[in-house]
Amino acid sequence: MSQTIATRFTRRFGVPHPVALAPMDKVAGGRLAAAVARAGGLGLIGGGYGDPTWVEAAFAEAGDAPVGIGFIAWSVAERPELVAQSLARRPKALMVAFGDGGPLVEAARAAGVPTLWQVHRMEQAEAALAAEADCLVVQGQEAGGHGMDRGLTALLPGVRDLAGPELPVLAAGGLADGRGLAAALMLGADGVLLGTRFWASAEAAGSAVAKAALVARGGDETLRSKVFDVARNAAWPWEFTGRTVTNAFARRWHEDLEGLQRVLDAERARYDAADPDDFETRALIAGEALDLIHEIRPAGEIVAQVVDQAAALLRRAGEVLVPVS
Repeated sequence: MSQTIATRFTRRFGVPHPVALAPMDKVAGGRLAAAVARAGGLGLIGGGYGDPTWVEAAFAEAGDAPVGIGFIAWSVAERPELVAQSLARRPKALMVAFGDGGPLVEAARAAGVPTLWQVHRMEQAEAALAAEADCLVVQGQEAGGHGMDRGLTALLPGVRDLAGPELPVLAAGGLADGRGLAAALMLGADGVLLGTRFWASAEAAGSAVAKAALVARGGDETLRSKVFDVARNAAWPWEFTGRTVTNAFARRWHEDLEGLQRVLDAERARYDAADPDDFETRALIAGEALDLIHEIRPAGEIVAQVVDQAAALLRRAGEVLVPVS
């Protein structure tokens, strides 16, 4: 890597590069988080719904790498002991998303751990600012997994203006390379949080079949829907939809959730009985950035490529400026 990019985010979180790993449930394990951290980014373990055994194993797998952790706020709200257990590990950071992250931010602050709060709308950004989160992650609807309906390019500068000139802000959703990082910086971000790009990495937890499917598919083949929450009996708040790769199961039920409810027991049984790598039935979580992902690479190489490409673009930015006579 020939050059790095210093921002409010790199200074606040003590990392060389303005790239963070999205804490993807059961995908961002200790191995992936450690690889991103050792490459100079912020590696975040996917604490997800709050499985203490999995979280402990992920921290152990990360070894001595300085990693953080992220949680789904609504799911761990009734599990303060898990949050305390994670904070006792002295993580590099704690990220919260999807619900009231205030209690988690307060607990992390008391433990001296910096926090990130993912937001999808302006009112959520206001709540995160009121709770004094250390960084806002602005997620556009282009992202894989759960999210909401705002596009990144308008939401990001709006949150930047709301946050003021000092607070770090990260961009997420539809970003996978240095072009995304450079563009996000111009829109007011201090770095990027990448999910799908790191899902398609050597260190991500998951099968080779799943990763090959990510490389083979494109952004046009993704869909934001509630269908898999219903099929999996996942208790997600209704305002959050999930972006996955479109498949036969989603095409059958996406526009007929009432019909799915009528045959729910049979369809859940069919879903649960399917092979985990049967992605015509099972959910394959991914975002619109699939168009930009053409191979499975080590996470450290991804960090380097993103930063090098962004630095090259920023160096050339002056070429488009022409003096006016």
